[in-house]
Amino acid sequence: MSILALFMFAAVVLIMLAGFPVAFTLAGVALLFAFGGALAGVFDTAFLATMPSRVFGIMGNETLVAVPLFVFMGVTLERARIAEELLDTLGQLFGRLRGGLAISVTLVGMLLAASTGIVGATVVTMGLLSLPTMLRRGYDPAVATGTISASGTLGQIIPPSIILVLLGDVLSSAYQQAQLSQGIYNPDTVSVGDLFIGALLPGLTLVALYIAWLLIVAWLRPQAMPPGRSEEDRREGRLALRVIRALLPPLLLILAVLGSIMAGFATPTEAAAVGGAGALLLAALRRALDRERLRDIARSTARISSMVFMILIGASLFSLVFRGYAGDELVRDFLTGLPGGVYTALFMVMLVMFLLGFVLDFIEITFVVVPIVGPVLLAMGLDPVWLGIMIAINLQTSFLTPPFGFALFYLRGVAPAEVPTSAIYRGVIPFVIIQLLMLLLLAAWPALATWLPDRLQG
Repeated sequence: MSILALFMFAAVVLIMLAGFPVAFTLAGVALLFAFGGALAGVFDTAFLATMPSRVFGIMGNETLVAVPLFVFMGVTLERARIAEELLDTLGQLFGRLRGGLAISVTLVGMLLAASTGIVGATVVTMGLLSLPTMLRRGYDPAVATGTISASGTLGQIIPPSIILVLLGDVLSSAYQQAQLSQGIYNPDTVSVGDLFIGALLPGLTLVALYIAWLLIVAWLRPQAMPPGRSEEDRREGRLALRVIRALLPPLLLILAVLGSIMAGFATPTEAAAVGGAGALLLAALRRALDRERLRDIARSTARISSMVFMILIGASLFSLVFRGYAGDELVRDFLTGLPGGVYTALFMVMLVMFLLGFVLDFIEITFVVVPIVGPVLLAMGLDPVWLGIMIAINLQTSFLTPPFGFALFYLRGVAPAEVPTSAIYRGVIPFVIIQLLMLLLLAAWPALATWLPDRLQG
């Protein structure tokens, strides 16, 4: 009856497309198939008896405590208007350079990604702050919207990223399952910190490729990316002092978070606590905190964190029922039976995740798909850090790809009416090609993701 597992997966996708809440869809469909199968005598309800221990395991998982802390850090920095000051200051710094404003948007997107790790919030914030300015200065709408959409999705890969926290926890369990299935009873481990360190080089390479493309466009199509009014801006005050004031505090905060992890001084959860406290201090020093804003920060943090953990609980129930119908064995047999071995299996998994990224958010894919395919791929000899970074970049590409990319929907929601949707689609296509190039580079040279973690551990 393992075919029922595939029907259950298809039912979940269809019901979520109809607009039902993800967490309750996962849990509700799983229970319906479980009780239906039990009545038909094809499902063992003993699988459901392990659900309470899973919930308590989620509650006691120290790694997942980093999620609300990083969310708190990101929301606090967003409410403190860090992005607005960064964009204005970098826009003046690169004002003379043709395309300088687009480069500023990319760099601010990178810094916001490292500060928040939330794609939707970054795209919306950058769209509200920078799109009107870029259009007012004569930027081509396609170039402007493509730059904002691409830089907003850097939160998928630039650490500390929430998706890397969730992927690290899921891949850790999958890696242990893979080793136990091979008879290794003293398994190696992979941590969230390993993924953070492994994502640094690919993430910075991606930013460099973005900027290189923008410089090429500025050279080939100068009318699409005019220079800013740098001389007027420079006469307004001391630019160097403004750059230091705008850049130094968030950079120090990011370095404190990532540096403590890379140096081994703190776990990702402890570093997330440092980040949350630092963001609160930074907002207070900028006089950007009052009772109403603190209440708003607390509510947003609770709302986003609750959504993540409710989806995790629903996905745990779904995976239990999926395994009860031997769906994991069906997937394993299919992937291991493909011609070409591990490379064909990896390509198929990446293709499926890419297509699912059109209709599912990264949280659902991480909690539903990765626990199913992760143990199979890792048992075939793939490096867990490399696989995690490949998945993150793949999902980032999916969120950018027309016509269903989530980042495009976010930007469309805040873009002016005079910017056509076709311009947004045209603008992101070069960045999608860059993303695919990055995937090929990472596939050809896994050391891009594995060298730095191995070096630091060694």
